[in-house]
Amino acid sequence: MSRTRLSDGSEVPAALAESPQRGEADSVGVLSRAVVEHFRCPQGLLPLRATGSFASGEGRFLFGPDIVCFGKWRSTEQGGGLPASPDLLSQVNVSGPILALPFDPTEVIDNLRLERYTESLGQNIVNSRRLLKETYYLLRPFLPLSIRKRIQKFQARNWRKRKFPQWPVDTTVEDLCERVLLLSLKASGLERMPFVWFWPSAKRGCVVMTHDVEDHAGLDFCEELMDLDDRFGIKASFQIVPESRYIVSNRLLGNIRRRGFEVGLQDLNHDGRLFDERQEFLRRAESINRYTKEYGTRGFRAAVLYRKPEWLDALDISFDMSIPNVAHLDPQSGGCCTISPYFIGDIVELPVTMVQDYTLFHIMGDYSIELWKKQLDVVLRKNGLATFIVHPDYITEAKARIVYTSLLEHLAGFRDSGTLWFALPQQVNDWWRARSEMRVEWDRGAWRIVGRNTDQAVLAFARLSAKGTLEYEVDVAPTAN
Repeated sequence: MSRTRLSDGSEVPAALAESPQRGEADSVGVLSRAVVEHFRCPQGLLPLRATGSFASGEGRFLFGPDIVCFGKWRSTEQGGGLPASPDLLSQVNVSGPILALPFDPTEVIDNLRLERYTESLGQNIVNSRRLLKETYYLLRPFLPLSIRKRIQKFQARNWRKRKFPQWPVDTTVEDLCERVLLLSLKASGLERMPFVWFWPSAKRGCVVMTHDVEDHAGLDFCEELMDLDDRFGIKASFQIVPESRYIVSNRLLGNIRRRGFEVGLQDLNHDGRLFDERQEFLRRAESINRYTKEYGTRGFRAAVLYRKPEWLDALDISFDMSIPNVAHLDPQSGGCCTISPYFIGDIVELPVTMVQDYTLFHIMGDYSIELWKKQLDVVLRKNGLATFIVHPDYITEAKARIVYTSLLEHLAGFRDSGTLWFALPQQVNDWWRARSEMRVEWDRGAWRIVGRNTDQAVLAFARLSAKGTLEYEVDVAPTAN
């Protein structure tokens, strides 16, 4: 095979070196789209093709013992006898230079991010859950908190038996992208793959703090909560319910912004029924869009994290924060299985990757930061986004406030070290949009990042380690905020 040696010492098949960006309009590009978008690497260096012509199926399958996928697949093995959830890793062709896969990674990643795998629930179960939800929200105004907690604990009683998504953080999308990239390196003979690092200035990961203001008690506590956040130098976004729950004053909104915090919109009236019926949703969407203009915000979060991603395009928003990474303890189960921002059409989704304070305190009965620390460790090992939801309503009591203060102290250590990017949701939205337009191109003997707003973008390389795993190299040392 004819090969070309690049100036960084890498050898690649000559056909790939000649056109690093080729394949964007053909089937090869379609298969690799989601992986290329995740890494922002040259599409021509990640060519994939479909393989398999025998038994086929649709549903759950494995890509190695540790990666669960959902989608269509075709076997390369003649004859029947495949298990219900086959492991297709052994059927990958790495003879190169184009990696041959028996499934479409883009389809699988879309199925995970958009929670399409939950559609396998029977209609009877769906109808039953809907009836219980409608009954609960009808009675909720008359139920004391103690009774609501009992109902929520009962609903979540079997959560530990759920194997997928993986608790407490699911990184299936990142794992799949890395495995496809690793196998592509093996197939093509490329020693390392250039890509745009995930975060500005080579930060290891990103932390976003958000405060959902649910009722009068939370609204009254906002100023004091900003004082507490400011003690540790951590800014946050306050998600405001515009109707029914409380009266929103321009003075409060102005103070939030004046102090360097952010205002976001939380639902319309927080009754838990935003996504029940399409026509009613569209009616409410008109009011939500009016409030986004009035509040001057581009971000949205649905109440209780109820969601239908395919309906979001009716909202005049730039980013959404309604999809949990793993939702075993939420009223709506599922999870997007990723710790990275991603696009739903033209909207950037910032997934909720950390357990909510209400869930931690009142469902799990855990008044410590140990679970948060464990989740943060998983997210940072994968260079992801740690999105927290801490409600001012639930940390008015001293016991809960002590726990939140401990969390801020823990996060402040990362901030002081300069290894993480502490950002407001709008800043993450702006970065992810800018990054999505960046490309890595071969220019005058070197790889370079091109696009708009590249001043904080950092070139990185993914390469095979001596152990045969994927490891990252970053071109510059991390810099402090």
